[in-house]
Amino acid sequence: MPDGSPSETDIARWRKAERDRLIAERLAIDPDTRLAHAGRIAASLEASIGPVSGRIVSVYWPFRGEPDLRGFMERVTGNGGTCALPVVVERARPVVFRAWKPGDRLERGVWNIPVPADGAEVVPDVVVAPVVGFDPHCYRLGYGGGYYDRTLAALTRRPAVFGVGYAAAAIATIHPQPHDIPMDAIVTETGVIAPKRSA
Repeated sequence: MPDGSPSETDIARWRKAERDRLIAERLAIDPDTRLAHAGRIAASLEASIGPVSGRIVSVYWPFRGEPDLRGFMERVTGNGGTCALPVVVERARPVVFRAWKPGDRLERGVWNIPVPADGAEVVPDVVVAPVVGFDPHCYRLGYGGGYYDRTLAALTRRPAVFGVGYAAAAIATIHPQPHDIPMDAIVTETGVIAPKRSA
């Protein structure tokens, strides 16, 4: 990153390089370790979210080495909650959330990520969003499409939002821009990180 105040172009270039680096590191984690990390992340998420009965919890289908929370999703539905998955219906627009439970039909969505084929559109009470990287203020570095920020900004009722990723994805800053929306907390295999408050 150049000295002084970086331009939007500088930040976009830097974010792309960080994204590539962090995804490569994530994919290099051996599968057994990733599975163990996912179990610890799910346990911390469950403790942080609390009872899910009657609540709608949006999660995600794992992609490119993200923590696999499909077991957590099964427990949400088993404990009386409704699980939802985000669906990109149009590029550069907010996502919609469709209800999903184990056994429901899936189809390939954008980037070939499975999405519910038939689920009703719902508004989540809790959103669990994967992170590529995160900073001490709980700003999320994603894949660069801006879908989560755009969606959270468009919702009339703000859900509780948890970013999930591996502890190694921590970076000093994502250089947040005006459109970036911080998570309420970041959950990794080492615990829950609350946003650091500016002095």
